[in-house]
Amino acid sequence: MSLFSDDILSAAETIIRDFTAAGLMVSTAESCTGGLIAGALTEISGSSAVVDRGFVTYTNSAKIEMLGVQAETLSRFGAVSEETARQMVHGALFRSRAEIAVAVTGIAGPGGGSAEKPVGLVHLAAKSRAGALIHRKMHYGDIGRSEVRLATIRTALEMVRSLLAAGGRFAHQAGV
Repeated sequence: MSLFSDDILSAAETIIRDFTAAGLMVSTAESCTGGLIAGALTEISGSSAVVDRGFVTYTNSAKIEMLGVQAETLSRFGAVSEETARQMVHGALFRSRAEIAVAVTGIAGPGGGSAEKPVGLVHLAAKSRAGALIHRKMHYGDIGRSEVRLATIRTALEMVRSLLAAGGRFAHQAGV
């Protein structure tokens, strides 16, 4: 029995299969999901050939120290912002051997939200060494902490798959 639903496992299995076939690796940088994206990927047999590393950066200090997120970015835009997600994914990519990385930062709830940044707001970013970048701002709503985290995993895995289809192969072929 897995911790994850069939749709999450299917997406993770596709990533492991496709990345293995392409000879590519992936890394994750996670805040609100606390390592669950890496957990979903490593639920699949053979994932050690694909998952390089995962960064769980729940605090601002961890984002700065482990991923190189700028303190100014955090103070100006906050931890839950497009700017922070972009810096997180950049740090994960360039502090790993991965060709593609994904980062998430958000407010899973039940507390912590505000009128400007409500519970269920999540910023996701995926980036390839070839320079392709995807950002998504998701408003999952106050659907419960676990549901926000699971929805974030689904979106993150879909972004990794999309980036591989769009640019991951190019990054690998270019030797970047």
